Amino acid sequence: MSASTQSNDLRNRILFTLLILTVYRLGTFVPLPGIDPEQLQVMMQGNQKGLLGMFNVFAGGAVSRMAIFALGIMPYISSSIIVQLLTGVSDYFKNLKAQGEIGRQKITQITRYGTVLLATIQGYGLAVGLESSANLVINPGIFFKISTVTTIVAGTIFLMWLGEQITQRGIGNGISLIIFSGIVAEIPRALVTTFELGRTGAISTVMIIFIFLLLVATVMFIVFMERALRKILINYPKRQMGNKMYGGDSSHLPLKINSAGVIPAIFASALLLLPVTFSNFNVSQNETFLNISSYFSQGQPLYMLLYASGIIFFTFFYTSITFNPNETAENLRKYGGFVPGIRPGESTAMYIDTILTRLTTIGALYLALVCLMPEFLIANYPIPFYLGGASVLIVVVVAIDTVTQIQTRMMSSQYEQLIKKTKFGR
Repeated sequence: MSASTQSNDLRNRILFTLLILTVYRLGTFVPLPGIDPEQLQVMMQGNQKGLLGMFNVFAGGAVSRMAIFALGIMPYISSSIIVQLLTGVSDYFKNLKAQGEIGRQKITQITRYGTVLLATIQGYGLAVGLESSANLVINPGIFFKISTVTTIVAGTIFLMWLGEQITQRGIGNGISLIIFSGIVAEIPRALVTTFELGRTGAISTVMIIFIFLLLVATVMFIVFMERALRKILINYPKRQMGNKMYGGDSSHLPLKINSAGVIPAIFASALLLLPVTFSNFNVSQNETFLNISSYFSQGQPLYMLLYASGIIFFTFFYTSITFNPNETAENLRKYGGFVPGIRPGESTAMYIDTILTRLTTIGALYLALVCLMPEFLIANYPIPFYLGGASVLIVVVVAIDTVTQIQTRMMSSQYEQLIKKTKFGR
């Protein structure tokens, strides 16, 4: 493939990604049938805190407009969490994972079936909750429930398909980019809302300046931690072939502080969003449901504890399934590589595992800090959810990963062009 062809391929991938994200954004403005828009606006004005506000963030504002993408990509993420957890404990899923590409396709198919099931359950809960809100549904009844569930499930499946198309034919991870685009598209509105609160006196000017300074500092801290590496020195012994000596080189095994990326924050948020179907849509006026709903709001100890625990758990879990120290040590041994002062094989695996555990601990605490620190401000001040820690983390990390993929493809094109020039020069 020529350099110009690769350049065209990269451009086409970027344009394809932008096209798919545009389709997604248009879908967040297509409302569910049978909803009174005026009553919806009244209801949403008083329900922007707690899990409903977080749900709205991950759905790109589709919840506040009660659009066909109201559930967003969360059922797919929840299904992925369940399947990955089963991969770690179930022999059936372990065997599928060991089968390579065929097993991966089977796991993907199971994840899709789980997505349909969860979307159906949550869609029905959403339909019942909408009917329980006074005057919100124009013609409540069985037809409204069926049409709402069908529309919601179809919207979720279509969104899942869009994400897969981006991953295969575009640039970056499709699911992460869908969440990223939803947050970025709503940030200007969040900024306008914040300035309007300052104009009306709801937030002081000093507090607004502090918030934006904290936002800038958070972005810088995230970039620093995402770029941070722990390099393990790897040496290769010299080998004599005929009259020449080969080898004797050294390289590094790079280990990121946060190997899991933004996945733990998304997974932890997805788990917290599961109860929202029953506790935040006024499904019941029962005092028990209302008490549960009050516990899942910003600043509440239970909310913070569950959120932090979920982030830390998924950081360790996702790192464990994406990086295997034993496999890495075995590959080093096969190619003659060794860590200075460490015996090849099991000792090297234990050494890498120890370093990885320490790095993952730092990464988990870093993610928990970034995600929870702004939540206290959101709990005490009317700050839009889009300026929260999880939102900023997702935007920065996904942007870094996407730019890195673009740079990798560009460098690959440049290297191939350089090799061809050298070849023809000879």
